[in-house]
Amino acid sequence: MTTTLHDAARFTHLPLGAIHPAGWLQDQLRIQANGLTGGLEDHWDDVKNSAWKGGNGEDWERGPYYLDGLVPLAYLLNDEKLIAKAQPWLEWILNSQREDGQFGPTTNDDWWPRMVALKVLIQYQEATGDARVVPLMTKYAHYHLAHAEAQPLTDWGEARGWDEIMSLLWLYGKTQDDQLLDLIAILRNQTADWADLYKNFPFRRYTRFFSHQNHVVNVAMSLKSYALAYELDGDAQAKADFENAWATLQTYHGQLHGLFSGDEWLSGTDPTQGTELCSIVEAMFSFETLTAVFGDSSLGDRLERLAFNALPATISRDWTAHQYDQQVNQVRADVAHRNWTQNDDHANTFGLEPHFGCCLANMHQGWPKFVASTWLKDRDGLVCISPVPATVQDGARRIDVTSNYPFTLGAGFAVTTDAPFTLKLRVPTWATGTTLTVNDEAQLLTPQDGYLALTVQDGDQLTLAFAAEVRFAPRANRATGVLYGPLLFALPIKEHWQRLFGNQPYPDFGLTPESEWRYGLSTHAKFDVVENSAAALVNGQVFDSLHSPISIRTTGWRLNNWDMRGNSADEPPYNVDAGEATALELVPYGGAKLRIVEFPTIDPRP
Repeated sequence: MTTTLHDAARFTHLPLGAIHPAGWLQDQLRIQANGLTGGLEDHWDDVKNSAWKGGNGEDWERGPYYLDGLVPLAYLLNDEKLIAKAQPWLEWILNSQREDGQFGPTTNDDWWPRMVALKVLIQYQEATGDARVVPLMTKYAHYHLAHAEAQPLTDWGEARGWDEIMSLLWLYGKTQDDQLLDLIAILRNQTADWADLYKNFPFRRYTRFFSHQNHVVNVAMSLKSYALAYELDGDAQAKADFENAWATLQTYHGQLHGLFSGDEWLSGTDPTQGTELCSIVEAMFSFETLTAVFGDSSLGDRLERLAFNALPATISRDWTAHQYDQQVNQVRADVAHRNWTQNDDHANTFGLEPHFGCCLANMHQGWPKFVASTWLKDRDGLVCISPVPATVQDGARRIDVTSNYPFTLGAGFAVTTDAPFTLKLRVPTWATGTTLTVNDEAQLLTPQDGYLALTVQDGDQLTLAFAAEVRFAPRANRATGVLYGPLLFALPIKEHWQRLFGNQPYPDFGLTPESEWRYGLSTHAKFDVVENSAAALVNGQVFDSLHSPISIRTTGWRLNNWDMRGNSADEPPYNVDAGEATALELVPYGGAKLRIVEFPTIDPRP
């Protein structure tokens, strides 16, 4: 059995460590390092005693999940303490390979956790050049090939087989070993047929039963399959098929934060259904893969929507607690029964391990992998996907990005290079206008396929600015969401954090509201964008409803016929009974842990 490989990807990723965060983004990674990522190993037995570093504890996915965020975080920050924390894990894994090629804990031979471990090893090799990684991966691939028919993918491995194919594609690029293509062909045949599922999508309502194909994390991970299949086949239909799959998921389960619901199973479009944190970080990784392969500007928009909104919303501002499920309209986050498909009553509290530990292990990859995907490269030069503050080093080429994006819609770029090269700047689909100056001279450039392309040379200074308007996202019952640039805006509700149980530094909290939330909006009202670049941030945290770098001021109307249902806000009413008008200030969704985002409108009904 053989397969072919097409050089079809539009862009490629730079190796881990080529992009170094700066400004608010560096602060975000530092907050993460000082919080759960840096301290988890000292306080959670599942990683403290993990079998993936020679212990007698958990031997399945949690150790590799944790490393999949710890390793890139350590090398992006060049943090010696975090690097030292990761190294014993890596050494144990690299020394665990047996003569037959299998590696990892001897107490577990499941293919799935090794798929995660392979992703870890790839990032480690890119950051360090460790010569042991490629031989280990090659020997393991030969082992898997020899046992693939007798021990086919099942359960989670069957749902997530494309993750191993992705690692094998990377390895093939290093070795040109044709046996890897044979293994890829077998794995494609053994992996769930996601493409067929989305063509005949069966899950069109709130789901009342478990299937690996309605499990929200599996669904989020499946999205990358279209990009990887395109790399293998070169079939231009893959992009259109992906867009159809995405539109289908948005139609039946879409949420304003940029993903779809799933608490634990796909659960419809009601704004109080949950979305699991694991699905957010896995969807981000899928979009990072899709953006590199297809290059479409709208894919970068969707990645930013998740990174700047859904990800920070579900993690405490000091990174010492997280939610399992977040709700778009979240007026309480406490222990109470909610309309989840499967999750328990703790699922949207903030804590160490609410409901289940997979998100506690897996959440760490979100920010680091986003940073590593903000710049890509092609045959001509470098490609800016998101102009966040950072320094990019690609050989003799260096670009220093100065910005407060996405809180200010623009950036400055300082170029250092030994030879001219082509720079591409992604233009978001929401931009109503774009201006670019080079050395203070305006450039008359037209975006091609969603990118501005120009030749830059040593010493060039570029300034990029996007124009934008407040946008409204129509929802069921004539409700609406409010967006500006890549940010989703929310009415923040004053939060009362009550400690429930657990020990320092990671106790669990329930959040209850201390301000009114029952407001409707009019899309015909005035919406004033207010930038506050000098906001008095607390510990460098930009995602804080009390200290936001940007807000939107408007008018809201107190609604007399909107209340609670099942310990959550009821769905936005279609027929509204509007009371007094009042001034409201909306803030970025990621900073408001209690919030209203999907607002009833008082606009006239047809």
